[in-house]
Amino acid sequence: MFDFEKLEVNAKIEETNKDLLNLLFSNRSIDQFISIQLKRSCISVALNLAEGVGRMTPADKRHFYVMARGSVNESVALLKIMKDQNWIPKEDFQNLYDNYESISKMLLGMIRSAGKQ
Repeated sequence: MFDFEKLEVNAKIEETNKDLLNLLFSNRSIDQFISIQLKRSCISVALNLAEGVGRMTPADKRHFYVMARGSVNESVALLKIMKDQNWIPKEDFQNLYDNYESISKMLLGMIRSAGKQ
């Protein structure tokens, strides 16, 4: 098992990505540009976390955690556009929003921790 797979934040990212990607693939009414951009940003969260955990220096780790958190913010901004356009049910939006808020807080803790090493 890789180190990133042991993290609670990784489990939350995987759960959120599964829900989000299922929603995007099943809902053809969502604008294609928004859908593609959201797929990229949600995958970027997972990839940057994995890359950061694999880095050796605190500065390198912190950089990738910051990038992951930036992708969380990008994903939320895209979700809000989808909600405002009524492309997703409010319940789905709220569930994804809450998950991203939790992920953002966990990543912030990792960023702060990496900065203190």
